[in-house]
Amino acid sequence: MNQMTENNRVLLVDDDCDLLSLLSIRLENGGYEPVRAESGEEALAQVELARPQAVITDLRMGGMDGMALADCIHRKNPALPVIILTAHGSIPDAVQATKNGVFAFLTKPYNSRELLSQLEKALRVSGICRDLEETTPESWREEIVTRSPLMEDLLSQARLVAESEASICLRGDSGTGKELLAKAIHKASPRSKQPFIAVNCAAIPELLLESELFGHAKGAFTGATRDHPGLFQAAHGGTLFLDEIGDMPVALQVKLLRALQEQQVRPVGNTSTVSVDVRIISATHKDLDAEVRDGNFREDLYYRLNVVILEIPSLAERREDILFLANHFLHTFRRGSKKNIRGFSAEAIELLVSAPWPGNVRQLCNVVEQTVVLSTTPIISAKLVKKALRQQSGQFPSFADARRQFEQEYLAGLLKITDGNVTRASRLARRNRTDFYKLLQRHTLDPADFKPAKSQ
Repeated sequence: MNQMTENNRVLLVDDDCDLLSLLSIRLENGGYEPVRAESGEEALAQVELARPQAVITDLRMGGMDGMALADCIHRKNPALPVIILTAHGSIPDAVQATKNGVFAFLTKPYNSRELLSQLEKALRVSGICRDLEETTPESWREEIVTRSPLMEDLLSQARLVAESEASICLRGDSGTGKELLAKAIHKASPRSKQPFIAVNCAAIPELLLESELFGHAKGAFTGATRDHPGLFQAAHGGTLFLDEIGDMPVALQVKLLRALQEQQVRPVGNTSTVSVDVRIISATHKDLDAEVRDGNFREDLYYRLNVVILEIPSLAERREDILFLANHFLHTFRRGSKKNIRGFSAEAIELLVSAPWPGNVRQLCNVVEQTVVLSTTPIISAKLVKKALRQQSGQFPSFADARRQFEQEYLAGLLKITDGNVTRASRLARRNRTDFYKLLQRHTLDPADFKPAKSQ
């Protein structure tokens, strides 16, 4: 039985007082907190006052009927699930209702067990789904959309550490919003009036990264036609965010450590140093402890950067945020598209909430944008969501799948250029013949298939 909390509050709407009382008793016995309304108009007021987590309404009522009520509710809060009960049900009514975003359509006399099952399902997929305008977070964190206790704990820690000068390392999977959190920390810090500069260490070639960070003098190398101050100087007085720090080349790590220790940088091709005052926030999706053990990351730099470590949870760990974020992105993209899209169908909501989200918030944003672009109806269908999820998931293969695909293509390429000669292919791969044959067997590749056809 459900423990009665405000998260189990259900609005009941029926112009028959006796049926309303009977339905209330059944919901109370099921562990829910019923709130009554005897008309659609009264129900709209109760939605604002009681903030229910689901609505159960009769279809045929004097004045506003159940379908009109559901439509009004979803204009204000597209994520609030509505279940319609009626003695006048029909298949066309049910189809139309679900197209309009109604969560479930049950006919009277209804089965209490089925009703409670649908209600439990509605609450599970909706989470705490109130109007997006209800929450007005502090300005420093206004770009971070969340209702997750995990994220709230993280933001509390971030707010505390922002006041200090300590270096911070943000850890989390790709797409979790590390740069967004770094920017929020900067805005909450005493340096908020100064620049926030972000650089992705993995996106810039090694030969250019040093120049990008520390600057270069005119004539330092081919193409250096003028002095370039670099990002350390650009961030002077503010915050420098080094994303994917785990991918920084070891040789450059030495120079970064020296810059942090001495608070000075030496531009490439220059003999003099420049004093800088920056607060460093770094981020990585790698296990830096393992990188240090393997000799890929300097231990002294590791301790310099990891004064405070903040772990950002994956989207799968904060599922209560999925629908909230989806509606946030929907509002954003709807404005840009000029389409009258009110929300997601019940089946689409269930798909969103139950998806694995390997690409985290970035993937969710891409999925919502694609569904908005392709939608031709006011309610985004499950079919569109399923298609977008399938395409987006294809961009995030597991490590094992990516490695298997690479190995197969690599081995096939070797056999192709050596005309199926295993000795030559294994030599090119710098593997002994035995290991090479094992790899071929693992990927079901037959060298004979790559030998040139004999001329007749």
